[in-house]
Amino acid sequence: MRIIFTVIMCVSSLVFQTTPLAQDVTSTETTQNIDATKLLCPDADFWGKKMLTGVCWSCLFPVRLLGMTIFDEGSDLPDGATEKSFCACSGDEGLPTFGVTGGAWLPARLIEVVRKPYCSPILGGTSFNSGVRLWGGHKEVEGDGSDKTYYNYHYWAFPLYAILQLFVQNNCNAGGLRNLDMMYMSELDPTWNVDELAFFMNPEAVVFANPLAVAACTVDCATTTVSMPMTSLFWCAGCWGNLYPFTGNIASDASAPRDTSLLTARVLASLHRKALAHKTYGDDALCGGKIYPMIPKQQYKLSTLFPLAEANAEELESTDANGVKHTKILDNCCHWIGESTFKWGEHRTIPGTGEDYVYLIWRYTECCLTGDNDH
Repeated sequence: MRIIFTVIMCVSSLVFQTTPLAQDVTSTETTQNIDATKLLCPDADFWGKKMLTGVCWSCLFPVRLLGMTIFDEGSDLPDGATEKSFCACSGDEGLPTFGVTGGAWLPARLIEVVRKPYCSPILGGTSFNSGVRLWGGHKEVEGDGSDKTYYNYHYWAFPLYAILQLFVQNNCNAGGLRNLDMMYMSELDPTWNVDELAFFMNPEAVVFANPLAVAACTVDCATTTVSMPMTSLFWCAGCWGNLYPFTGNIASDASAPRDTSLLTARVLASLHRKALAHKTYGDDALCGGKIYPMIPKQQYKLSTLFPLAEANAEELESTDANGVKHTKILDNCCHWIGESTFKWGEHRTIPGTGEDYVYLIWRYTECCLTGDNDH
């Protein structure tokens, strides 16, 4: 009897010890799956304090009113900005409404450049589709051993000042969007991954596919890094490379910040060609954005939001002798199209979870301030 009782106790002990082991194995497998998901489709942590602390608020300046510059330390005004003090726009009944001119750099769009198709770091690492077609990243081409880079992108409307219900009028918000909205996906656009189809959107790419045109981009690189992009060299994206063709394929062995920035510039150029982006400064744009088939490079600035934000208010906090904390105005936390990545971006890649990028697009906007939000 004692032997039977001992056997029963041993069997019971083994059973109860086995159950926690099974739970541990399941927990480990679940943890590994979660980690793998984060590596393939990371979370940009956009829906937190980064929505405010990650925004480079100093990019708002310079602000212009009545044709006069209120604050301008770096002369960051595009060529062709209006010099008018007063303006007039047609109302709903065709009668002119008079106002004063105003201009500023406003956050307008978000572009996420991702390796995994249908992955959205902005939406917390959500994948819209589990398909593996059009997988991107940096890879070696079979056969010739050259390097190739390809990324997908998602284009978001992000009129932050309109979302915060600040001073933006309808005619100062080209496109009219007032919320965070996905406007375009490269996975649904065959011209983004097939260069032959992209040729029909930008046939002039043939003219700039030569060593002389590429060599001219070094001038744009130097000028952009020192001051601002050159409008005359419209086929160049400064230090990032040739703006043409408007596709996601790059024959490059450059860094991830440079490659993703070049693709971001191509995205904007492609959307201008498709009449999905507007010119928002100059005398002709005071009453609303204008369709402009060529990208106005001086109209845009970029600021990295992910993986490491260019604007970080915590790094700019200081404590004086009295123990009082002060936060300096964010400075040098956005950059021109084509500005050298050695000034702002080469340290912003995190292997694994930080190889996808999210850029905040600042758009210089001028408009006629009439005080009437219907115009």
